[in-house]
Amino acid sequence: MQDLINLPRFNTSQLWALPWKLSLAFIAALLLQAQPAQAQRVRLPIFDAVVVNSYPHDPDAFTQGLLFRDGVLYESTGMNGRSSIRKVALESGKVLQKADIPQQYFGEGMTAWKDELFSLTWQSQTGFVWDLKTFKLKRQFSYSGEGWGLTHDDKHLVLSDGTATLRFFDPATMKEVKRLPVTALGRPVEQLNELEWVEGQIYANVWQSDLIVRIDPASGQVHSVIDLSGLLKRSGAARGSEDVLNGIAYDAAKKRLFVTGKLWPKLFEIRLLPRPLTQ
Repeated sequence: MQDLINLPRFNTSQLWALPWKLSLAFIAALLLQAQPAQAQRVRLPIFDAVVVNSYPHDPDAFTQGLLFRDGVLYESTGMNGRSSIRKVALESGKVLQKADIPQQYFGEGMTAWKDELFSLTWQSQTGFVWDLKTFKLKRQFSYSGEGWGLTHDDKHLVLSDGTATLRFFDPATMKEVKRLPVTALGRPVEQLNELEWVEGQIYANVWQSDLIVRIDPASGQVHSVIDLSGLLKRSGAARGSEDVLNGIAYDAAKKRLFVTGKLWPKLFEIRLLPRPLTQ
């Protein structure tokens, strides 16, 4: 999958140009207009985003993980020497609290479990557990492979590692308990990145795309796709290979969905609107 790294950003008018063999391109192909007789058979439901509100976001934050809890955002950022965990005011984007991750680590996804924050690193096979209130580092843990995104259900932490498989861990021991292959119409969906648990579903950014896939945590099947084309331009971020969509947070109390990207000056509250099937 190394040939995905330098793929240009694509939009729905350019999807036909991507090679079918790539799993990213497979998801993209789901957005193509099928022949009327085949449309119901080969297409997944697509949702577009209506921006409800936009908020300031630190343009130097290389966003890796995002969550909303108790009225504030928590965010993890990446890059060696710049990685951190943060508590952020939604309305102003002001960083209220911050802890730096040691500079030898490239910070990745994060989630809150009870009164602790769990954060990953990219290739160091090392994770950190922080006190939710004080941001004091409490302990470290190890895992195999890479760390990309992190979320949780009511029993397990759920980790993505850039492949088409999600891995479930016991939060008490950080021992892996199961794996969940993720597929869309029978094909593996790779490059799963930042994760968020939303109303019994797993939302996942697909790295270097404008897409979020919605995954059934029981079967691993993608049942719909969110197309966020246009948000990068609207964010005011400089177009480049790093400023990709990444960061999903959900306010369960008020049913608000937030998204942002790496190095984006804005964070968006969005509402999902089903895209009509082409007749």
